[in-house]
Amino acid sequence: MTKILLVEDDKSLQEIYGVRLGSEGYNVLIAGDGEEALNIALNEKPTVREKPDLILSDVMMPKISGFDMLDILRSTPGIKDTKVIIMTALSSDDQRERGEKLGANVYLVKSQVGIEDVVQAVKNLLEDKPADNQLSVEEISEAVDQEAINQPLPTEPTEADFEQ
Repeated sequence: MTKILLVEDDKSLQEIYGVRLGSEGYNVLIAGDGEEALNIALNEKPTVREKPDLILSDVMMPKISGFDMLDILRSTPGIKDTKVIIMTALSSDDQRERGEKLGANVYLVKSQVGIEDVVQAVKNLLEDKPADNQLSVEEISEAVDQEAINQPLPTEPTEADFEQ
């Protein structure tokens, strides 16, 4: 069974994402912060002996941030190739670049995605679908805006429109 390590300090988000991913058939391990996640991922807890197939992590957490956790993961043999999705409220280009430079496979901004988008990102990454097949929210917005621009403006109906 595919194992996902969900790293989130918000208990309600842990439950929401955990239940939804579990309903897809994934075995979801939950960590409340980056330190706990590293303990699980690096198999340092005696009760956990399974490496996750994918890590879905928040960035802003107590003890060790998602970025610091990712940096440690990417420099640790045996776990460095684990697929990682960073999910955060940090939407600036600088933060996105930082996540990508640290080795995040996917960077999602929480305010721009819903739970189904997260589930789809997990599925795509686990199935090794190229990320460039996914449009960013900005690309979707631009396409919708361009489509709207190309449409003729609606006109007021005239009497001829009602005549038969």
